[in-house]
Amino acid sequence: MATATAQALRVMKVSGNSRSVEEARARVFDFFKLACRSLPAVMDIYNLDDVVNKSQLRSAISSQIRKNSHITNAKVIDMLLFKGMEELGNIVEHHKQRHHIIGQYVLGKEGTLHDSSPKDPSTSDFLKNFYSGNYF
Repeated sequence: MATATAQALRVMKVSGNSRSVEEARARVFDFFKLACRSLPAVMDIYNLDDVVNKSQLRSAISSQIRKNSHITNAKVIDMLLFKGMEELGNIVEHHKQRHHIIGQYVLGKEGTLHDSSPKDPSTSDFLKNFYSGNYF
């Protein structure tokens, strides 16, 4: 059973080429509005109410769009818009799992970084005993 947002995504197609940068940017604003309108359905589909609220997801979407605000080529903007529509369609059609959404849009890059500090095995007595007893 398709939701109203999924049906709206099927209706809104990204046309091939924008005539100008202004037209491409207007399409980006329409995409942003559509993405924001789909947030309640996404929150329900992936049960994200306990992890994030709609305004945080909205700011994550806007930061993804702002990341490419320096682009002035209309064809590149159209290509990024197409990729964004595909991503939104995959999310609304439930082609992703909950941990994908949380990892990409809730935690972002700072949540996926691991502790890269070097580990010194000589600081732990357990590891000293382990290394001395288990090497032949």
